[in-house]
Parts: sequence; C-alpha cells; structure tokens
Amino acid sequence: MRPLRATLTALLVLCACGGEPRRHPAHGLVVDVSRDLGQVVIEHDAIPELMPAMTMNFAVSDAALLASLGPGQVIDFEVEFDGGTYRVVAAKVLSQRPPPRDGPTLGQIADLGQRAPELGLVDQDGRRVAWADLAGRSVLVDFVYTSCPGPCPILTGVHAEVQRRLPAALRERVRFVSLSLDPERDTPEALRSYARARGADLATWSFLSGPPEDVFAALSRWGVARAPGANGEIDHVVVTFLVDPDGRIARRWVGQDHGADELLTEIGRVAGG
Repeated sequence: MRPLRATLTALLVLCACGGEPRRHPAHGLVVDVSRDLGQVVIEHDAIPELMPAMTMNFAVSDAALLASLGPGQVIDFEVEFDGGTYRVVAAKVLSQRPPPRDGPTLGQIADLGQRAPELGLVDQDGRRVAWADLAGRSVLVDFVYTSCPGPCPILTGVHAEVQRRLPAALRERVRFVSLSLDPERDTPEALRSYARARGADLATWSFLSGPPEDVFAALSRWGVARAPGANGEIDHVVVTFLVDPDGRIARRWVGQDHGADELLTEIGRVAGG
C-alpha cells in the first residue's frame, strides 16, 4: 500500500503546484448511473498510479458521455484526476452483462429537506455523539475510512481547509462530522491519528465509529452504501451533506466535484453568516 500512498501524495503536490490534470486508462463494470447527479458508479480494476481495484462513484461532466453509460456495461474508460476530483472523461463499451446485485448505488442517498438521520456513534475521544449535541448548528457530514487509498483523505483535506477558513463569526455555529465506513479497523485512536494527520481541528470535528452493527445502521439511515473490497478496501459512495441548524439536509454533494470555496459559500448561507 505504501507505493500507492506515495503516488497519491505526489499527485496532490503536482496539483497544488499548478500541474496539469493527469489521465489514466482503466477497465471496469458500470454498477449505477445517475444523470441528475452527474455520477457513475464503476467496479473497476486497479488503475496504475492512481488507486487499487474498488467500486466507487466518479463525476461525469459530459452529458453525452453520461447518457451513453448504463448498468451492466463492461467498459474501458479514462479517468482524469486533478488532485481533488476523479472524473470519467471517455468510455468505450465492450460488452453487456447483468448488472451486479451488490455494491454501492446512488439511488438510496438521503435527500434534501429530510431530517438528518440519527448518529448515535462514538467519537475519537470515546464520547457518544447525537444530534442533540449539535443542536442549533450547521453540520458538514461526510463518510470516510482511515486506510482509504483514494478519495477519503482528499475529501478530509478539503473539509479541513474549509474549517480553517471559516470566518470567526461562523466558527461557533458550524460543526464537522465524519462517519467511519470501516468500524472493524477505525478505532478512536485510529480516527484521531487520521484526523490530526490531515489538519482537522478536533475541537469542532467529530470522527465517529462504534460497534459494526451500530455503524452499519447509521450508514443505512443516511443511504450510504458500502461493501468490503477484495483487498481490504471499502467500496463506497462518496457524498457530503450540509445539515442546517434545524437538523434538516440543506445541501448534498455526491462525489468530489466541489471545492472549499463552494462549501464555504453554502455554509455561510445555511448558517446565516
């Protein structure tokens, strides 16, 4: 796993220094497509110099390309990675087979306007966290795991930037919550180490895990599907929610095609800043 992490770090440095996005050839099976969300879920083989084999959702900006994709297609495709977003920019359908029955899908994700599902999990300090503890605040919620070799550390890094850049007037009115997708390995100690390594301020950020049955129940309430991968990875849908001070979902970002500036604007609007 070390060479992959080193490659990911190098790509992030390249992007931060103004390098061009890189394109990577890949092969996989289309699991799910959402034209409304501009996302495709692909069960893919290892993508050299980018990530191991796993199932995850990718952004697709080209409407015609997105319209050509459907569940069960075996495809060769091209992923563009700019240090923040994984985007499918080309695809060739090779064959068709029945779509897989298992794996992450997009249709069950909690929707705008609904009351945020309960948390009821334990944070990095062993404290149980529920919505009652966050009442009256806006909360940015995401889903990660500490051994993730791809999107999770990038997502956490973006949200850590948001946390650092919050205006002083908003800092007491905004909280951050990350639910673990891997409760068997994500102990409070592991979550604390992961958070600190990525610059999260744990005074206003809770990294939650707990007994597997409790974590899986919480993920199900949020509509965030996950499944164990072949080599220890966790196949999952990448999604971020912004919950308003009344406890309802005000914004939802599926995938990683958003940055700190957009998040800060929406947090300011929802939190009343």
